[in-house]
Amino acid sequence: MFGVPGKAAVTLTPAAVTHIKSLMGGSDGDVAGLRLGVKKGGCAGMEYTMEFTNEVGAHDEVVEQDGARVMIAPMAAMFLIGTQIDYQTGLLESGFRFNNPNVTEACGCGESIKFAGM
Repeated sequence: MFGVPGKAAVTLTPAAVTHIKSLMGGSDGDVAGLRLGVKKGGCAGMEYTMEFTNEVGAHDEVVEQDGARVMIAPMAAMFLIGTQIDYQTGLLESGFRFNNPNVTEACGCGESIKFAGM
């Protein structure tokens, strides 16, 4: 839908690949992968969403990297092009980190973002 032909909309670091694969294999039932999206919310205006999914939507963009599968919801694709997804483990918190070149602002808590033109 959006993006450069032959190039994945998002890339995953080795740490993200490892964590996504463990989530895909460790949950109940057959998990097709992790669906990414964006929604309105937070103090900066938008938030990333992530959820397990058992099926690939007809209009999802599928990114597979080293056994990890991520589906991008159609309305989120234009906001995620060029994003690198990492997984970081720290002393106080662990989680996915989005290195998104389309983000112009982020709130102090790191939960919400603002995109160019919004």
